[in-house]
Amino acid sequence: MATGASAQETQAAIAPPVPDNVTPEQALDLLKAGNAGFITDAPYRAADTRERRLEIAAGQKPFTVLGGCSESRVSPELLFGRGLGELFIIRVAGNTVDLTALGSIEYAVAHLGVPLIVVLGHECCGAVAAAVDVVDNNVTFEGAIGAMVEPIIPAVLSVKGSAGDLVENSVRANVERVIARLLSSGVIIENLVEEGKLMVVGARYDLEDGIVDFI
Repeated sequence: MATGASAQETQAAIAPPVPDNVTPEQALDLLKAGNAGFITDAPYRAADTRERRLEIAAGQKPFTVLGGCSESRVSPELLFGRGLGELFIIRVAGNTVDLTALGSIEYAVAHLGVPLIVVLGHECCGAVAAAVDVVDNNVTFEGAIGAMVEPIIPAVLSVKGSAGDLVENSVRANVERVIARLLSSGVIIENLVEEGKLMVVGARYDLEDGIVDFI
């Protein structure tokens, strides 16, 4: 009985496989299912075995591009219950997209065939809070920090005066601005979206309850 139960638990713990020729909708469902397991503390075994390492040594085929924040408490593979070779991740404080990040994203969707882009913001984002300080208190930051925060300022300005917490509102507005930038960045992303081969979505992660809310 114990052996059977153990085998059943092991089977239940394996992350759902990625279908061949995965669609944007299927990719999104996989992320949602992974996060559902994460927030309930369900045990899982991501694709990180020796066999998996040997399999992807010959080439990668991720099913999602994730543009997220550098925040140490926001680890995409953990939040979505995925493993090696499944997520193509670009992380920078404030989940903004500069030219280098954009090139990385375009490479993933055009050359690796990734069907889904997720822009992931999160609760209590320090970079967004810094941009709010610039707007509200005329704070300046030394070194390259000011330049890093600068692209977030338009998001803060767009919701300043709105009801609710300015930092939280700015987190969501920043995600929406990054999505708009991606959709207007050029023909690579635009054409794939128009052809139904690519979807671009936003999301916001709650640090306390672990829920990823897709915007």
